[in-house]
Amino acid sequence: GKTCWGGRAAALGNDRCFSAPCSCPLLLQYRVGQLYMISKHSHQESEKGEGVEVVKNEPHEDPVHGPGQFTEKRVHLSSKLPSWARAVTPRIFYITEKAWNYYPYTITEYTCSFLPKFSIYIETKYEDNRGDSENVNDSINKILGNHEVTFLDIACDEIPERYYRSTEDPRYFCSVKTGRGPLEEGWQEHTKPIMCSYKLVTVKFEVWGLQTRVEQFVHKVIRDILLIGHRQAFAWLDEWCDMSLEEVRTFETQMQVATNQKFGRFLSLQSLQPLLLRLPASSPPPPPASAPSTPLSGEPPEFLSAAKDRTRKKSAPEMLTLP
Repeated sequence: GKTCWGGRAAALGNDRCFSAPCSCPLLLQYRVGQLYMISKHSHQESEKGEGVEVVKNEPHEDPVHGPGQFTEKRVHLSSKLPSWARAVTPRIFYITEKAWNYYPYTITEYTCSFLPKFSIYIETKYEDNRGDSENVNDSINKILGNHEVTFLDIACDEIPERYYRSTEDPRYFCSVKTGRGPLEEGWQEHTKPIMCSYKLVTVKFEVWGLQTRVEQFVHKVIRDILLIGHRQAFAWLDEWCDMSLEEVRTFETQMQVATNQKFGRFLSLQSLQPLLLRLPASSPPPPPASAPSTPLSGEPPEFLSAAKDRTRKKSAPEMLTLP
């Protein structure tokens, strides 16, 4: 199954610019906020041998996209699975996440050795607009078979009740440092500055009798992950808005070490240092063969136009931990 997610995100930081391969200040702010949110969320969700274990985090140079970051993680989630999925999986179960971050373009791939016919492939492009980009992923024009376009509202769309926290609700949060928020109904039309994260999500599970059920479940889980993560990034704004990219990378390293210790793996700062200037001893694998060889651009298809009247979707009954 394939889904194109168009998730709008409000301004997350102040007007401070950081050194990164893009020129829009808001995109630079979002990058810091995203790194902070993923690190903090992963640490919070990792306990009792489950959560996100960081295996690699190192610089990676791509001949087309330029300098970036390669990460490999193990997402341990046995207890997070619904009962029908636990019945067919081992007691110790994890998914391998490999990500190539050439911000503002990223590629993320999820696989599972226990389920060789299962995979999730996500291409993401970040742009400073309201979701009406004229420069969206070319690959969207090449979608074959079934696909669905969904627009996410980080303030007003529903999330699972057990994950709701009033302190992380954008409808009530107001940043002390920046004055941004709260986000009221229709905030996308008048909030400035604003940006959008475009994601092309492909889920495959080629097992007779379970394919449709699993693919639909995973798409709903990804929807919840995106909503909860971006709500937290906005609500934690005052914690990271003064950080530089170098400072948030240091925070990321600290959180990775603390999170891995929960799994009983005491990795040294040296082995996880993401800011090394030297090339790693062994280069990470190249992006998947299906990854585009050039940055995505081009005219969007008609189905990517912003929906005027959309029905809000119900949340997934279960949620995996945030990658």
